[in-house]
Amino acid sequence: MKELYTEVVINAGAEHVFRILTDITRYHEWNPLIVSAGGKVAPGEKLDIRIRPPGKSDQPYVVKVLRVVPEREFVWLGHMKMKGILDGMHFFELFPEGTNRVRLVHREEFRGLLVPLVWRAFLDTRMREGFEALNRNLKELAERLA
Repeated sequence: MKELYTEVVINAGAEHVFRILTDITRYHEWNPLIVSAGGKVAPGEKLDIRIRPPGKSDQPYVVKVLRVVPEREFVWLGHMKMKGILDGMHFFELFPEGTNRVRLVHREEFRGLLVPLVWRAFLDTRMREGFEALNRNLKELAERLA
């Protein structure tokens, strides 16, 4: 297993940031990594998402929502083509640091046959850039709207 880990401190309340993260139909307005998403944000539900890593074209995925804990956690699991090739458990975790300040831990745990082959060339480079761009845009949006 390999983990891609990023975090950002956002000067807005956890409720506000969580609302933006779970309003997936508006991702296309601000999210440079997950450029479209549809479906119901609830455990057991499937989401149709399109991911656009920097320098790459859109890649469609169907992911399964595992956990939704208001103001705390939004987690899904996706697979490349089929289970065991490249599986990713994606986490948005919120840690309040005061009334109007939250630390977002945005990470993904990767497992599967392709992980050792694509870790340095893609996941820990382009995908990391995409995570960081998402974090920056989320911070900017949440702080502007707060």
